[in-house]
Amino acid sequence: MDNFLLLLVCFFRKGFMMGKFYFRFSKQMLFFMKNSSFHLIRKYVLMLIMSQLLILGLFAQSSDADKMEWFADAKLGIFIHWGIYSVNGTSESWSFHNRSISYEDYMRQIDGFRAENYHPEKWVDLILQSGARYAVITSKHHDGVALWDTRMNNLSIPHQSPAGRDVLLPFIEELRKAGLKAGLYYSLIDWSYPDYPGFLRDSSRYKISEDSERWRRFLNFYQGQMDELLQLVNPDLWWFDGDWEHSAEEWKAVELRSRILKYNPNAVINGRLKGYGDYETPEQNFPVSRPDFDYWELCMTTNNSWGWQPTDSIFKTPYEIISIFADAISLGGNLLLDIGPKADGTIPEQQITLLKELGDWTKKHDEAIFGTKPGIPSGHFYGPTTLSKDSTELFLFLAGNPTGKVVIKGLFNEIRHISVVGTNQPVPWKIVGKISWSEVPGLVYIDVSELLTDKYMNVLKVEFDESVRLYQGKGGLGL
Repeated sequence: MDNFLLLLVCFFRKGFMMGKFYFRFSKQMLFFMKNSSFHLIRKYVLMLIMSQLLILGLFAQSSDADKMEWFADAKLGIFIHWGIYSVNGTSESWSFHNRSISYEDYMRQIDGFRAENYHPEKWVDLILQSGARYAVITSKHHDGVALWDTRMNNLSIPHQSPAGRDVLLPFIEELRKAGLKAGLYYSLIDWSYPDYPGFLRDSSRYKISEDSERWRRFLNFYQGQMDELLQLVNPDLWWFDGDWEHSAEEWKAVELRSRILKYNPNAVINGRLKGYGDYETPEQNFPVSRPDFDYWELCMTTNNSWGWQPTDSIFKTPYEIISIFADAISLGGNLLLDIGPKADGTIPEQQITLLKELGDWTKKHDEAIFGTKPGIPSGHFYGPTTLSKDSTELFLFLAGNPTGKVVIKGLFNEIRHISVVGTNQPVPWKIVGKISWSEVPGLVYIDVSELLTDKYMNVLKVEFDESVRLYQGKGGLGL
């Protein structure tokens, strides 16, 4: 019993670090232990442990929230798929995995990767023009070809391609010069490494359970590459891919996350690490409702391909990208928009045009996009919305640029002013259906006739004296 009490006292001393509340609570518990039966002591000790774990959890959440603040405020990132698949315009890695090309023919593309017109400062200038706050580039795809000078094997652009140099670090350096956050895509899968078990869809080199030594060698290889990138780049964001082929235990996902955060506690990690990431990453398909994660990011191509493919001419229009972007930020997410440079380092003209058009729109509507939080529920307004951090400004994104009037439902707040974002043109409104003896708010009809000038999507700013308050009842006398 004495040892048990000593153990509890040691535990409570940890609680003293949490502040005066835990100091007082610990003293009360010690008094209680001296005057109570053992089973009651155990009961209340368990309650204390659970409460301390809750507080510690809240502290951890607060720390995560601080780390994630830049990501939540950034809203827009540019994804870059660049590798040897850009030489002939084949599907990145998947073309040999799905047997549309032989592995040998796919890998021969490295002989044509020259990057002779690669100017990373021009890439970064285009990213800045788009309005993006961060960029993510493929440091290594599933094919195993590294863009940097890895020492873990010889399969890299500097070692085997005519480019003959590291093409990753110059881009990262330009991003940081421009004040942008730098993200690295890294494939956990490596279909070229001899000690990786999976290779083609219908074959397997070995089973991990039957040859753990080979798997250990692969783990040492990929962890060695991770250490290289941590030291060379120390990215603000890690964008993993390929986790589906093995379990979290096999990938050593817990250790990998710990390895990253030990080196850089502020590093953001995407959700493709078997549940050990910081945010969710839906791909291509837009979520109808907000993902369960506090933070999420939609990654999407500008046409139908990630890397450069000359036969893919189905490019999204600027309006389509802008409307998708508006929907994403309305639901509290980011858009990671992909481009695929050619092997010589030039970016296709269609993608340049799209990013510039997007940038003109984001610059004009900056205050409604960056640093905002998710808007009001869809039933209150038929379209995307965002809110200022203090919720005193509501931004209404007018999809399709309607003529006539738009309406806000269930708004308790008194409106101070409504204007068109980017022009500050005042917009008239009126309240319809408000009954003096009922607390149920009326409908706010906003007249946008002949006031909308943006060719893609206009945004209205609705200003209040206090944080937005919304009616959630069913109407009538019962409210």
